[in-house]
Formats: sequence, C-alpha cells, structure tokens
Amino acid sequence: MKQQEIRRLLEQVAQGKLGVDDAVLKLKEEPFEDLGYAKLDHHRALRQGIAEVIYGAGKTAEQVIGIIESMKAHGQETILITRMSQEMADEVGKVHKLDYYDLGRIGIVGGFPAPDGRGRIVVATGGTSDIPVAEEAALTAQALGNEVVRLYDVGVAGLHRLLSHLDEIMSAEVIIAIAGMEGALASVIGGLADCPVIAVPTSVGYGASFSGLSALLSMLNSCASGVSVVNIDNGFGAGYLASMINHKK
Repeated sequence: MKQQEIRRLLEQVAQGKLGVDDAVLKLKEEPFEDLGYAKLDHHRALRQGIAEVIYGAGKTAEQVIGIIESMKAHGQETILITRMSQEMADEVGKVHKLDYYDLGRIGIVGGFPAPDGRGRIVVATGGTSDIPVAEEAALTAQALGNEVVRLYDVGVAGLHRLLSHLDEIMSAEVIIAIAGMEGALASVIGGLADCPVIAVPTSVGYGASFSGLSALLSMLNSCASGVSVVNIDNGFGAGYLASMINHKK
C-alpha cells in the first residue's frame, strides 16, 4: 500500500468515516507487490504476525537482492533467507550486509531481534549428523525473536546424555526434537516434557531409513501425547511453528 493511501485511511479514521478495525482490515487485505519474478506479501506480518521469509533455493542472487531491497523499503528490519548457498551469500553480501550461517544454510539481513517470546525453545538432536537441520530450526527461531537452547547429540543410543539435561527439557516452552534413523528421540522427549514437542525427521540413516521416511513414520506413530510432526528435514517449518507457540499470549 502506498504512503498516500495509508494517509487517506488515517484521515478517514480521524474524521470518523472509518472505524479503526475496518482500517486495519483494509491494511490486512492489501495486495502484494509484483516484482515480475516474485510477488511480495508485505502485509503478512500484519495479517499473520510474522513477515515473509525468502526461500533461497532455486532463486538467483540477483532475485534475492531485489527482494531484500523491496522488503527493506517497506520497513522490514530482520530478513531471513533459508536454503541459501555459500555462493549466493557471497553475491548478496556484496550489496547487503548479510550474516551467513553455512551449517544451517541461513542468511540474516538486519541481525537477530531481541527475544520477546514467553519462554525458551529447546532444539535437540539425536546425533551430530542432524545438526544442519537443527541449525536451520534454531536460527529461524532466533530470527523470529526467540531465546533458543541447543542440546545436540543426545539421542537414545546413549539415553544418559539426554537425561543429563532434564532442567532444560522441563523448563522449555516448546521443544524441537530432530532425529534420523528410527526417530525415537521425539517419543522419549514427549514422555518427559510438559510442553508441545515438534518432531523433525531427518534424512540421516542407512538404507532402510529410506531417506527419512522411517523416522517420519515413527514420529507420526509416537506413543507420547503432545508430539506434532513436520516434514523431513524441515527445520525452518519447525522453528517457525515453535515461534508461533512461544508467542501465543
């Protein structure tokens, strides 16, 4: 929405011709900005509480640069780019100040905001090989204004490693449980925690793990109540959902 249109709405509210709720509704219903190669939803934060995120895979560096410029022009302070390659980060970094986290393939423009969620989000992995997916989840949650605690390599093959972190598990507002192989970590954590658990199956494992399908089915069949499941390797989706839960009043 252009500045003059916003002023017109404000004038109508001031004159009593339009109610505040009606004005907010008009803002929420505003259309996207068409860049030709992308249609940016600048009012998503107003409508959903979280601004649009750039999915880097399949885009060119030039396209990402253009999207960032448009987002910044519309006042977006923190811009999150997921599935970003090192090559793309190098190119984008020549134009915009970018913090790149290669392990999670995450780029951040504008830095992390101060945490304003209700509590802490715990991100736990079964093994070290699950860390790239975990970092995508953790960095996403941080970019959305959450305090994140990382518990890596605490899988059920050595249960004492997980049990040594009971304080963090019991005090969490949301837990993201990330595991490949048979995906048992989510059920174990679900049986210990009193908060929602978001399970993320990963494509880590030998042949019969079927690139994460085995872990996905195990997590969907979890015997622990309060466990939800996102798609294979979807760290971003888990971090986003955890942030929504952590910001519910």
